[in-house]
Amino acid sequence: MYGYLFVHFKEKKTPDGEQVYFGLSRDGFNWQSLNGEQAVLWSFLGEKGVRDMTIIKDRHGIYRIFATDLSLAYSMPSKYGHDWGQIIRHGSDCLMSWQSRDLIHWEKQEELRFPGADFGCLWAPDILFNPADQSYLLHWSSTTKGREYEGHAIWYSRTHDFVTWSQPAILYSNPNGSVIDSALYLENSRYYLFVKNTKDPSGVILLTADTATGSYEPHPGFSFVPQQAQPGHYEAPTAFRLHDGRVCLMVDYFGVPGKGQGYVPYLASSLSDGRFELAKEAFAFPYGFKHGTVLALDEEEYKRLHEQGEFPEVSG
Repeated sequence: MYGYLFVHFKEKKTPDGEQVYFGLSRDGFNWQSLNGEQAVLWSFLGEKGVRDMTIIKDRHGIYRIFATDLSLAYSMPSKYGHDWGQIIRHGSDCLMSWQSRDLIHWEKQEELRFPGADFGCLWAPDILFNPADQSYLLHWSSTTKGREYEGHAIWYSRTHDFVTWSQPAILYSNPNGSVIDSALYLENSRYYLFVKNTKDPSGVILLTADTATGSYEPHPGFSFVPQQAQPGHYEAPTAFRLHDGRVCLMVDYFGVPGKGQGYVPYLASSLSDGRFELAKEAFAFPYGFKHGTVLALDEEEYKRLHEQGEFPEVSG
């Protein structure tokens, strides 16, 4: 690993905030914006806004971004009448995706739909390559019509070629409430799943299993002491391995309006250890940034992005 790319959206209430942004870092703590703090990719389909991005580099060297199709700036006051219940039932009925061979030039946006599913929403996708069966496991949080849109669960679908997808199935559900914002990792042949629970317990938790599709149980050694007093005010966990081998868990604090929101880094020696403590290292990002995923870069990838000025526009 030589550096890191953070793919995310912005903490803004205007349409330009709900697009795809890139941040770059050498050490995982000090970040710089790319493309002059402007969006690298714009959504021209669906709600014309995207959130909660994830990125992966597949076995063939193709970079793929997946995102939630949702624009509060465009749709909250008009389409949904400021009602999150309407969004949960009728919003985000597909995922949005882009692909690239060099992280600079991106092909046109595509919709990803799962035929036959009765989802009320598809939120916060994340993806993992599973060496056990050489597939890619894409997972997200959803409500369903069959459950009367009550209680988000974590769903998944697998693919080998990003063309054909398996029938969606539940990866994890919380019998006591909703669960959102899943992030899945593999370490030493064991799988670790971060999620955000709404209650019992409330907040970010860590689950573990011996196969990618579970069943998942609470990690017995997991500890995470929030910097602020309200553990339920953290969401959007994403993790990556630092140059020294430690695991950096980034969690998004949303407990205050405006300044003070944003990602906070916590560190542990490994996922198996699971004891995350607030990072002592200085952390800096040039603007408020929201739910995203970090991709580790090699030297050539880092230099290519670092030297890039403006990114080519991708038309709708």
